[in-house]
Amino acid sequence: MRIIRYNQPYTRGYAPFFRGYNRSAWSGLENEIDRLFASTLGDFTGTESRQFPVDLYEDKDNAYVRAELPGISREAIQVELVDGSLAISATRKTKDGDNEQLFELKRSVTVPDNVQVDQIGAAYENGVLTVTLPKQEATKPKKITVAVK
Repeated sequence: MRIIRYNQPYTRGYAPFFRGYNRSAWSGLENEIDRLFASTLGDFTGTESRQFPVDLYEDKDNAYVRAELPGISREAIQVELVDGSLAISATRKTKDGDNEQLFELKRSVTVPDNVQVDQIGAAYENGVLTVTLPKQEATKPKKITVAVK
């Protein structure tokens, strides 16, 4: 969870400019609380399309996108790269007696420019999807030795 520190705007030196400007000191905090509740309680709104959390990390050779998709078969997962954005979508069918519900999960992540598009790979194991984005050779860090003369 990302914590954002909220500071009330400092307007003492600009009093004539802000005359009649009655901004609440709590307005920024209220917006953050609304955003937090919307992201947390979004699953209870009954929408059919939902987002899922992803982990983004990298090492010296690759960048990785890791998504936990438990209970979803490998055939129900689609991974596409469109206009510099990695789109992951999955569908899950649940059956309760005679009722069958279809849930669609979607997530889109911006891909860095230094990725070799033709070398992207994805693996799904034990409910975890890992997309490997190899970096181009020119952007990999190279160690340079310093010679003493």
